[in-house]
Amino acid sequence: MVDGEVGNREFAFDAVVVGAGFAGLYMLHRLRGLGMSAVVLEQAAGVGGTWYWNRYPGARCDSESYYYCYSFDRELEQEWTWTERYPRQPEIKAYLDHVADRFDLRRDIRFSTTVTGARADADGRGWTVTTTGAEAGERTVRCRFLITAVGCLSAANVPDLPGLESFAGRWFHTGQWPHEGVDVAGRRVGVVGTGSTGIQAIPVLAETAAHTTVFQRTANYSIPARNGPLSDAESRRYKADYPQIREVQAQSTNGHPFVINQQSALEVGASERDAAYRAAWERGGLRFRAAYRDLLADEAANETASEFIRDRIREIVRDPATAERLLPRDHGFATKRPPIDTHYFETYNRDDVTLVDVRSDPIEAVVPEGLRLRSGTVHPLDDLVFATGFDALTGPLLRLDPAGPDGTTLGEAWREGPRTYLGLAISGFPNLFTITGPFSPSVLTNMPSSIEQHVDWIAGCLEHLRDTGTDRIEADPAAEREWAEHNRQAADATLLPRAATSWYLGANVPGKPSVFMPYAGGFARYAATCTDVARSGYRGFRLGAPRAAA
Repeated sequence: MVDGEVGNREFAFDAVVVGAGFAGLYMLHRLRGLGMSAVVLEQAAGVGGTWYWNRYPGARCDSESYYYCYSFDRELEQEWTWTERYPRQPEIKAYLDHVADRFDLRRDIRFSTTVTGARADADGRGWTVTTTGAEAGERTVRCRFLITAVGCLSAANVPDLPGLESFAGRWFHTGQWPHEGVDVAGRRVGVVGTGSTGIQAIPVLAETAAHTTVFQRTANYSIPARNGPLSDAESRRYKADYPQIREVQAQSTNGHPFVINQQSALEVGASERDAAYRAAWERGGLRFRAAYRDLLADEAANETASEFIRDRIREIVRDPATAERLLPRDHGFATKRPPIDTHYFETYNRDDVTLVDVRSDPIEAVVPEGLRLRSGTVHPLDDLVFATGFDALTGPLLRLDPAGPDGTTLGEAWREGPRTYLGLAISGFPNLFTITGPFSPSVLTNMPSSIEQHVDWIAGCLEHLRDTGTDRIEADPAAEREWAEHNRQAADATLLPRAATSWYLGANVPGKPSVFMPYAGGFARYAATCTDVARSGYRGFRLGAPRAAA
């Protein structure tokens, strides 16, 4: 069944959007506001994106609820009231359901629909998108513009361990958690991975499991969340302050509404510095990174924060040998994604929790009864949980693997690593926009801030194309190369690329090219660059001839 006639300029939709999370919902809302016809294709049975799939125990946001939300509608800000400082997955999913209903978005979303292919027209002025799903057979959709809203952390990274198919128990990936939940009461649970997800899930699993074994390759820093309910007074204060809160976010480095202390960690005395860190530790959350301006720019400054956190781990974990294994030493604080937690380190004081160092004794195989290490030690397990993260940033786009006008696929174009212009467009793939694509701030920011900025920019671009009668736009290869070099320089000005095992560089996926993918130059600087590009007539883009002239 075909929407529109393949082979001519008839298009069923001005735009097809892939994904119905934060990005896809807002993109649809903006397209409607432009009077454009659009459809959202969503693999899941409901809205939510990341927050539809990630239902693992302990799943919650690490940005505070009052700003992990849309800012585009003042009434929406006032009518929704968050219940916790850091919302759990069900509450964020409920928020996005509310948004979908409030703006009547569902009527233009095709749920349970998987995009199986996308091919640009030979002249680069349209796309044919092939899907399969709820309706029988394949369905082909014709559109002028293809917009990906697939998220940065949506392609689950399941480790390729020998013998996994032989495991006699149950195994799960946190990003594909069963929606009916998993009862681990009375069972021996093994968790592989101690990144942000593992740090959230491990304490919750340990509360009910008979025994929890944590397989740690890399020790991690974590800041206590200090989560708790939001009082009515706090909610009223945030709602009254939203104009100022949003202004601070827009001018910030990471899209968060707090200001980084402009002192250096090295220009104050040890006692003053320790007091600042303790205050940040007691408050909890991501603001710890804002204690001093140079924590991600200077190794000596970073080490003061890193050692402070190591000292807290030593205080919390009673067994000195276990504490020592939990001390991160191969990277500095926040050079990988910095987790926040609820009683993560305290969990290792439980008699029914065991920490296994798989850097010194790696996992060799899955056996029917559990995990076997290189030493030959077998850890018996009933359930195996992979908290091994995602094929980040590029993975979701490469799974779509669109093909350009000449038949070149994205996988072929990105064989040596990603390349984009502003994280918004890719040379060789005209009329394709990528929301929070590689080389944009994305995962280094509060995601709704980056999403709204990207969607607004794309909407403005589409309005410009319509107003000028232009029906083709493509990133210029030279501009793309220059942006890639700028992205590299921005990263190299920080300590971020030094953490060689970071998923920011794709190090968690075997064989993935090592390229620092998020833009590290700061959210405000990036947004200003995008605005300047648009105001200059879309510098760095090739715009096709107007339809009337054609």
